[in-house]
Amino acid sequence: MADCLKEKTIGSRSINVNPNLIQSVTAVKGIGEESAELLAEMNIYTVKDLLEYFPYRYEDYRLKDLAEIKHDERVTVEGKVHSEPSLAYYGRKRSRLTVRVLVGRYLIQVILFNQPYLKNKIVLNETVTVTGKWDQHRQVITASELKIGNASGNKDFEPVYAVKGNVSVKGIRRFIKLAFSQHGNEISETLPEKYLLQYRLLNRRDAVRSLHFPADEQELKQGRRRFVYEEFFYFQLKMQALRKIEREQSKGVAQAYDLSKLMEFIDSLPFDLTGAQKRVVNEIMSDLKSPYRMNRLLQGDVGSGKTAVAAIALFASRTAGFQGALMVPTEILAEQHAESLKSMLEPFGLRCELLTSSVKGKRRKDILQHLRDGEIDILIGTHALIQEEVEFNKLGLVITDEQHRFGVGQRRILREKGENPDVLFMTATPIPRTLAITVFGEMDVSIIDEMPAGRKAIETYWAKPEMLDRVLGFMDKELSAGQQVYVICPLIEESDKLDVQNAIDVHATLMHHFHGRYDVGLMHGRLHPEEKESVMKAFSRNEIQVLVSTTVVEVGVNVPNATMMVIYDAERFGLAQLHQLRGRVGRGDKQSFCVLLSDPKSEVGKERMKIMTETNDGFALSEKDLELRGPGDFFGRKQSGLPEFKVADMVHDYRALETARNDASMLVESDEFWHSDEYLPLREYLKEAGVLEGEKLD
Repeated sequence: MADCLKEKTIGSRSINVNPNLIQSVTAVKGIGEESAELLAEMNIYTVKDLLEYFPYRYEDYRLKDLAEIKHDERVTVEGKVHSEPSLAYYGRKRSRLTVRVLVGRYLIQVILFNQPYLKNKIVLNETVTVTGKWDQHRQVITASELKIGNASGNKDFEPVYAVKGNVSVKGIRRFIKLAFSQHGNEISETLPEKYLLQYRLLNRRDAVRSLHFPADEQELKQGRRRFVYEEFFYFQLKMQALRKIEREQSKGVAQAYDLSKLMEFIDSLPFDLTGAQKRVVNEIMSDLKSPYRMNRLLQGDVGSGKTAVAAIALFASRTAGFQGALMVPTEILAEQHAESLKSMLEPFGLRCELLTSSVKGKRRKDILQHLRDGEIDILIGTHALIQEEVEFNKLGLVITDEQHRFGVGQRRILREKGENPDVLFMTATPIPRTLAITVFGEMDVSIIDEMPAGRKAIETYWAKPEMLDRVLGFMDKELSAGQQVYVICPLIEESDKLDVQNAIDVHATLMHHFHGRYDVGLMHGRLHPEEKESVMKAFSRNEIQVLVSTTVVEVGVNVPNATMMVIYDAERFGLAQLHQLRGRVGRGDKQSFCVLLSDPKSEVGKERMKIMTETNDGFALSEKDLELRGPGDFFGRKQSGLPEFKVADMVHDYRALETARNDASMLVESDEFWHSDEYLPLREYLKEAGVLEGEKLD
């Protein structure tokens, strides 16, 4: 059965599908082999595929008042013919038909191209219905359609379908109409009745009809509402079942940590935890106590205090008798984390060690031996932690920072160093909640959405390229006060295709400008990792005062003395990336600044610059970025682990996504779901989707 359904999108697959709907489209009277071949090019093979081939937009034929229509908007109006039509030919077989029509109090001109046959049909004083683009300044409608008579009896909405090859929109409309008239009554319900009643959703057959043949706007809205919920529900059912199975089959270890010692450690920290940090710590502690393995994503903006939360989690695990590991992407970041964790944990008798590829010889050998003997409590390092020679005595907690920088395989190897240790992934990339619960649906997500008190917000300014001299003056002022500056460029070298400032040219310009006064360094993706590390270390030690770099500087480095960042051609970056870059400054106690050098040509580009100067909230920016760019481009590449939906939109329908997630989560956690016949079709769906092997979980 599944083989017949060659669907590429998230749908309800074979849940309650009438066998007649899984027949070839040729089962529809009026669709022959030739048409079936054309439809196959559009991935339409079965009657079900055809019925679920939904429009991507609708032509709105509702009559409008011209007083309310904006310039260049598409409009349908009704009026009386006020002049004899005039027909003019130009070029080969091209024509232009012009007629004046009285619409309410407006006398407008209607222009129709290449429809000369209408000249003899348009009669003075007769009513016509015109659809086209309204030119408010010239009082002209360039019409795509003109119908003789009034609009009554016409449809308000006409579906428009994506087509390819020799299939026309009219053709696909006709095929769908035939399929629905012959097989519409065979469409079965796929959602549990309790959700239909709870949310007053249309039944599946009526919802299919209302998407293809809506009588009015309300019916269209209800049909769409039903399918948005259905698509999200089935996707989340899969995610939540995966999460449950992963958790229950991973036989974690319940860590009985010492609460009084943990409270003593938290009280010793030189700062008070924010409300968000306390909430997140409680979520992590609950996971540690649980017999299931923790699989949690911790999101927190730059400077929100993720390291303190990691230290608390590692300390708690140690009081339960376990070792901890923290893996980060670069050596310099590993060194900074090691320094930070040692200052917090060593006063309490915990031994922290750093292991990177730079640690060699006897020192390395000793660390590995002490780790095996259980004498090292916390090991901090780069991917060196996952090498075969690294053996823990009793690993209980694995924390991976900037987890997207490591491959799934690398993260898995570290996890396998212990007996199902708890796993915490951390990221400073604010991912919008809608994407987090979709892409990371099988993980628990914790968010630190509050900054520590007293932290100074970075002041952000938008400057046009012609203001560069003023920006250089600003840089001079910061440098003369003993501070350091980042300068970020989109490309390494000059490109014929893109007129953007490149790192090599900017480096040469700044070397000349600051000659004899300050050292200017250069970093980009073509340098070897060792060279990058060397440049970053020189900058962190203030041996370089100005660092010109591409976006490779984006993640993790802590240079409190850097108080200014200048980003060339800032419109070329997404909001989330700009925010990540900006987060490299503002790490000390001095006021920090970010200057966006940009001359955006598009409205979206201007909007980005405006938003960046108005907010420092990474989560607010990430939501806005998602709106401006769409989910497919949010991660910088198309469809990065994102599902495709036929009707639903993760950005605009995020409330429905959250509702569906909560419903699916509660359902899979209930005994009833795994034993009741009512939910047998849903369990069959999970089996077919490869989530379940047997009928129910043990």
